[in-house]
Amino acid sequence: MARRKVANPLAFAVLGSLSERPMHPYEISTMLRARGKDQSIKVNYGSLYSVVAALEKHGFVEALETIRDGNRPERTVYQITESGSAEFGDWLAELVGTPAREFHPLEAGLAYLPGLSPDRAVELLEQRLKAIDTEIASITAAHEHMASLDFPRIFWVESEFRLALLQAESAYVHRLVEEIRTDTLSGSGFWRQAWKLYLEEGISPAEQLKDPVKYFGQEFAWMQAIPPEAQ
Repeated sequence: MARRKVANPLAFAVLGSLSERPMHPYEISTMLRARGKDQSIKVNYGSLYSVVAALEKHGFVEALETIRDGNRPERTVYQITESGSAEFGDWLAELVGTPAREFHPLEAGLAYLPGLSPDRAVELLEQRLKAIDTEIASITAAHEHMASLDFPRIFWVESEFRLALLQAESAYVHRLVEEIRTDTLSGSGFWRQAWKLYLEEGISPAEQLKDPVKYFGQEFAWMQAIPPEAQ
C-alpha cells in the first residue's frame, strides 16, 4: 500500500464525499452516517476537523466559502482540488485492486488458542458465533429490505462483502468448535492432556516441553527437536 500524506481512512471518506459536491465537515459526517459508510470505513468523527485541516494543508481540499445559519457558528465549506481528485482516484484504485495483508483479531487469538483450555475455547467461540450470527441476520434483513425497494445494489455492495466475510467466519468457527468438542482437531488430545497436567498436577507447559515423551507418549518425540527459542 502506498504511503499517503494523509493516511487516515476518514480522509478517504472525506475526499469521496467532496467528490460529489462542496460541503462543510458537519455535513460530511451527517452524510456518512446517513449512508452507513461508517459501517465500512473506520471513522473517528472526533478527528474529522483535524483530518480536513490536514487535507487542506496538503492541497487536497480548499475552503470555498464560510456560511452562517441563524445563530449557529460559522461553518467553512470545502471543495476538493484537482490534486485531491487525483489522490482519491489513486487511493480508490489501490483499495479495489491491490490485496493488502490484514491482521484479523480472531486470527491473532487463534495463534495462541492453546492458552485457553479446550472447554473454555469452545465457550468463547460459541459466544463469538452468537454475535456473528446475529449480525448476519441483521444484514440479511437489511439487504432484503433494500432489494424490496429496488434500491440499486451498487450502493450497498460493500455491505454484501461484509456479509460474505461474516458468513465465511461463521462457517469456519462452527466447524472449529465441533472439531474441538469432539477431539477431531489434530493435536486436541495433546491440548487436553497439557491442560489436565497443569490444572490437576501443577506441571507447567515449560516443564512438559522438557520431556514431551514422558508426558504425552512416544508419538510426541518430534517435540524434542523444537529449538529452545520456539518453545
